[in-house]
Amino acid sequence: MSEKGRLEAFTDAILAIAITLLALDLKLPASEAGKPLGEALLHHWPSYLAYVVSFLTIGIMWVNHHAMFSLIARVDRGVLFLNLLLMLVVAAIPFPTALFAEHLTEEDSSHIAAALYSGLMVAMSLCYIALWRWVISRPNLLHDHVDLEAARGTSRRFGLGILIYLATVGLSFVSGLATLLAHLVIALYYCFDQLSMRGAKAAGGEIPAQATGEKATDPV
Repeated sequence: MSEKGRLEAFTDAILAIAITLLALDLKLPASEAGKPLGEALLHHWPSYLAYVVSFLTIGIMWVNHHAMFSLIARVDRGVLFLNLLLMLVVAAIPFPTALFAEHLTEEDSSHIAAALYSGLMVAMSLCYIALWRWVISRPNLLHDHVDLEAARGTSRRFGLGILIYLATVGLSFVSGLATLLAHLVIALYYCFDQLSMRGAKAAGGEIPAQATGEKATDPV
C-alpha cells in the first residue's frame, strides 16, 4: 500500500471510530414510575439533536477529505503530520457532543458547552485549511492535470467557513440551542463540494474527472 493509501485508511478508521462513539453516547432513558416511554424518550431530544449534528459534521468531513485526496497524487511528511493534527481534533468531537447534549437545556452550563463545541469546530476548520494550503503550496503533491490557480482559489471558500465557525463561538454565549442549530446549517453548507474546480483548464485542456474528484459520468 502506498503512503497516500495508508494515510487514507488511517483517516477512515479514525472517522469511523469517532462516529461510533457518538452512537454509544445515545443512552436508554432511565425508567421512571408512571412515566410513559414516549415521554421519557422525548425528554432526551438534546442527545438526538447533538448526535445528528455531529454525525453530519464528521460524515461530511469524510466526504470532503476524500474529495481533497482525489486531487493529491502523493504525500510528504508535512501532509502526514497535518492530517494527524486534523484527526486529533476530529477524534475529540464525541466529548463536547456529549457535554453539549447533557447541558443544552441548562441556562448557564449550555453556554460553556456550546463555546467548547464551537471552539473545537474552529480548530477542525483551521487544521483542514492548513492541510490544504500545505498541499497547494507544493504543486508536486498534486496530480499533474490539477489547475494550480483554481486549487488556490478554493481556499477562499474555506475562509468563509472559518469566519462562520468563529461567529458561533460568540453565539454560544447568547443561546446554546441556536449555536447547535447553526452548526447544523454549517454542516449542510459543507455538503456542497468546496474543492470543485469544474470548468478550470490545465495546460493540456480540461481537468480530467479523476483529478477533480468529479464522477466521469456526471453530465452536468
